Amino acid sequence: MARIKFQTLTEQMFYTLLCLRQECCGADVMEQVRQLTSGRVNVGPGTLYSLLDSFLQAGMIRETRVEGRRRSYIITEEGRRALEEEYRRLQRLTADYESCVGERRRIP
Repeated sequence: MARIKFQTLTEQMFYTLLCLRQECCGADVMEQVRQLTSGRVNVGPGTLYSLLDSFLQAGMIRETRVEGRRRSYIITEEGRRALEEEYRRLQRLTADYESCVGERRRIP
């Protein structure tokens, strides 16, 4: 079954929205993701600008400034909702894992 767009977020999507809680441009997003994840997650320019376009079309971010080729963005309420829903989904996954592993530990 195909997933509904943005029903779950990839790591790149999640971290991009997380970075856009404050206004910044694409280059800043790429650097912030790298720093935030200690290099574990990489968002290349092709992926990033594709995500930004999709997020704009979905109303999850808005463009705030254009200076030549440099464009800045910030998350919208719709984007905040998606980010929060993904955070809660990840918490449920973690709780399920802990519950399952915890039960196994009790079995002799």
